[in-house]
Amino acid sequence: MKVIYEDNHIIAINKACGEVVQSDKTGDETVMDMVKHYLKEKYNKPGNVYLGLPHRLDRPTSGILILAKTSKVLPRLNKLFQTKGEVHKTYWAVVDHRPPKYSDTLNHYLKKNEERNRSYAYTEPVEDGKFASLTYRHVASIDRYHLLEIELHTGRHHQIRVQLRQIKLHIKGDLKYGFPRSNKDKGIHLHARKIELMHPVKKELLTIVADPPKDPVWDEFMKLFHAGKFSPVEV
Repeated sequence: MKVIYEDNHIIAINKACGEVVQSDKTGDETVMDMVKHYLKEKYNKPGNVYLGLPHRLDRPTSGILILAKTSKVLPRLNKLFQTKGEVHKTYWAVVDHRPPKYSDTLNHYLKKNEERNRSYAYTEPVEDGKFASLTYRHVASIDRYHLLEIELHTGRHHQIRVQLRQIKLHIKGDLKYGFPRSNKDKGIHLHARKIELMHPVKKELLTIVADPPKDPVWDEFMKLFHAGKFSPVEV
């Protein structure tokens, strides 16, 4: 993980693939532990360091994670992340096929299977199903892969992964949702690229952007991005 933004109230990191945000059955060191250690060392803090978690990222996913540095700001961040339209999240996903349309909005009802830790998508309402919506844009292609820029309208369990699978697109490395091979780092090519929100204390628009991990596929797409060769975003 790498710190990409920090002030007195919040800290944002660029999480690496494979890093677990909170403790799980593996017992691996968590992102929360890493950031607490960073804050303790940086500010020479005695005792325990406070850190609040207003949202999450799946373990195989990389990108922006925002954390609260004080107990005062955590409920404000919680409210922002839980209120529709207050936080704008943009993801990048590398998929194996060209999408059926340049841009489209996908609406489904997702139902989570706790035992298998996966979600299933339905076109009609189902018992215990939650409405899920996203808009994707196809912005670039290289030899075997295609890059989608995705705007999330809801935040559901494995939402992007399962909704893309419904239109026969599979995220590179995502064995759970249909890609045939895992990545060497056990991560997937899904990256939380940008978050925009009103700062809960300063009341100013805060925009945070994180570059994807270094690897041959991401590097090729970043070359296109820096060369201005991403497709124009439709209004």
